[in-house]
Amino acid sequence: MIKPFLRLVDVLIAQPLSQGDLLRSLVRTPAFLLDFRRYQQLSRGEAKVRDWYPCLHDKTATTPFEPHYFFQSAWAARKIAESHPTVHVDVGSQINLIAPLSAFVPVEFVEIRPLAVCLSGLKSVTGSILKLPYSDQSVHSISSLHVIEHIGLGRYGDPLDPEGTYKACRELSRVLAVGGNLYITVPIGRHRIEFNAHRIVEPKTIIRYCDGLELVDFSIVDDKGSFHEHVSLSNCHGMSYGAGLFHFSRKESLFLNATSFQTGSQVPRSVS
Repeated sequence: MIKPFLRLVDVLIAQPLSQGDLLRSLVRTPAFLLDFRRYQQLSRGEAKVRDWYPCLHDKTATTPFEPHYFFQSAWAARKIAESHPTVHVDVGSQINLIAPLSAFVPVEFVEIRPLAVCLSGLKSVTGSILKLPYSDQSVHSISSLHVIEHIGLGRYGDPLDPEGTYKACRELSRVLAVGGNLYITVPIGRHRIEFNAHRIVEPKTIIRYCDGLELVDFSIVDDKGSFHEHVSLSNCHGMSYGAGLFHFSRKESLFLNATSFQTGSQVPRSVS
């Protein structure tokens, strides 16, 4: 009885407390207990208390989803499929995107925390977005989705750095080859730092950070979670917490001086 009791405490108290959702869990517990009793009657005691695994929040009218991650995955996968790269490099994006990508294009997944899996078409590379293991202008297809806003805030064990997002953009730009495609998504809205979760930036800030690249396409997920493709930057006016989906390309060779990637007064932190 100890195991199911501890699991119930975890589901009903520990997890909801960490998510600020304790009241909703407690309200739904009686329905769980009633369902269990009814199932016991229907199955003649097949289900056991010792095997409880309460799932209290799945009775919804529609399938829940996180709009930023749902739409950015569809957006990136379609663009990558259309461009037919021989290999695609991803830096730190959600692994639920990386796995299906590897079904139609070889993927090199770069992360400071190695992905310890064995899957055909997928290569795990230990590395930092601030020091990618690729030479200048050598990568023809690269993505980093909902990653750069975290850099330098320490959330994932990385060093604290107020210029982390800027430096990440410069490093992604450095490795992008002529004719290559770079896909970036980031929270957009009023410029602020919600420490230590992420930064929210204005779209023009990312364009400044990726100076030397051409913005091929821009799409957004708005504050209400709706997806809008091929829009202008003006469509973001008044947004608080949306997602900007940036497709950049390098049209000509541009070898930047190494000092342009270093911290200094020339770093544009934001654009008003």
